[in-house]
Amino acid sequence: MDLRIFTEPQQGATYDTLLTVAKATEALGFDAFFRSDHYLSMGDSDGLPGPTDAWITLAGLARETERIRLGTLMTAGTFRLPGVLAIQVAQVDQMSGGRVELGLGTGWFEAEHTAYGIPFPKEKFARLEEQLAIVTGLWGTEIGEKFHYDGTHYRLSDSPGLPKPAQPKVPVLIGGHGAKRTPLLAARYADEFNIPFASIEDTERQFGRVRKAVAEAGRAATEMTYSNALVACVGKDDAEVARRAARIGRQVDELKANGLAGSPAQVVDKIGRYAEAGSQRIYLQILDLDDLDHLELIAGQVQSQLG
Repeated sequence: MDLRIFTEPQQGATYDTLLTVAKATEALGFDAFFRSDHYLSMGDSDGLPGPTDAWITLAGLARETERIRLGTLMTAGTFRLPGVLAIQVAQVDQMSGGRVELGLGTGWFEAEHTAYGIPFPKEKFARLEEQLAIVTGLWGTEIGEKFHYDGTHYRLSDSPGLPKPAQPKVPVLIGGHGAKRTPLLAARYADEFNIPFASIEDTERQFGRVRKAVAEAGRAATEMTYSNALVACVGKDDAEVARRAARIGRQVDELKANGLAGSPAQVVDKIGRYAEAGSQRIYLQILDLDDLDHLELIAGQVQSQLG
């Protein structure tokens, strides 16, 4: 099982805080540092000192880390034109030496669009389909050739499809709980399918739908990686679990039911059950970015037992 660190900076984090967590992620042997793509805090958080942009953050981290993969769960399709996004991701991939992954979703949080004057279209899924076609099409256009696209929402003409990423193929992540359109879209464009904050039963059911869609698309089963995103709250004992839960404003029982919470042994056991459901990778949602001891505990007593 591959463990990755996943952060929610819109809840309140500076770039320096994110850099500290990313460097700890690398030093502790985790595979990757991912972040959300939001401009407005959620829940009771005041969001201070304010949002950081996902791809500007990843550009900085690309120059200040050496090994870890870097990416988004998920870039909001409503925030960026697809041609601009293709340029941004390709440039950050070059800056990182080929360590970037693109998670791309529809965008869903209307309040942050209203707060920052970003259009919030009624039809988002069809736009996402076109965005994926354009981003991957631009990257796949041979040098010297031109890319054209005539869609309902976007039109590109005579694009050189530049710059190119450092990687021959930037991994694309698609995720969600949708039963019909989402698996089909993943089968067409994704290298990884991620289901966020889902039970073991729902995970198994959704992975099954995606596997079926992948097979029907004529792709080899090994071409798709299956992953979960789950909140993490691990402690050496019950008191430490309770303290960490309180710090993020959650209840222990709820975290144990809906995430990865408890002692290292309990969390390892639950990860094993997700693995049985087909999960190959877990993004650990870390909500208290000042608690580096939490990462050390997970690395030393959870990750070490997973191989």
